[in-house]
Amino acid sequence: MEEELVVLVNESNQKIGLMPKMEAHEKALLHRAFSVFVMNKKGQTMLQQRAAHKYHSPLLWTNTCCSHQRDGELNIEAGKRRLQEEMGFSTELTELFSFIYKAPFDNGLTEHELDHVMVGYFENEPKINPDEVADWKWMYPSEIKEDIAHNPDRYTAWFKIIFDKFYHHITNNIENEG
Repeated sequence: MEEELVVLVNESNQKIGLMPKMEAHEKALLHRAFSVFVMNKKGQTMLQQRAAHKYHSPLLWTNTCCSHQRDGELNIEAGKRRLQEEMGFSTELTELFSFIYKAPFDNGLTEHELDHVMVGYFENEPKINPDEVADWKWMYPSEIKEDIAHNPDRYTAWFKIIFDKFYHHITNNIENEG
């Protein structure tokens, strides 16, 4: 199988090239990525536990799905594609915000991403892909925030960064609507 390419970008999200995913993570080069948060009508967020054989962060909990856009692929298209591949369902997605972060891993790789954060809504059980996902669960954002504070080692490095921004975004919007 051909190695996945990531889209290298500058801080303004302008494409500057393509590179194999592993090489970009070894060199800690800025590239496009996306993170999908799926919620239900109760206000819970669907989390996934990464598969045990993943090359980094195995069996850690993270957002519903995340990955990298393919060259020429729109953010929403990429999010829907990966949601179907990992969690086995599709739903409409809305892009909330984007930001740049850097998260080193114990294995020497580094995520340096311009991350596009999206939200969607779904009420049923996913049909998880066992090659990607070990388990899943619904949790209220306040429970996630509390569990991250008490058990940070249960969560992926990037999720802790992204969730903080997502939580701030959703709680500010709830307060502004009220």
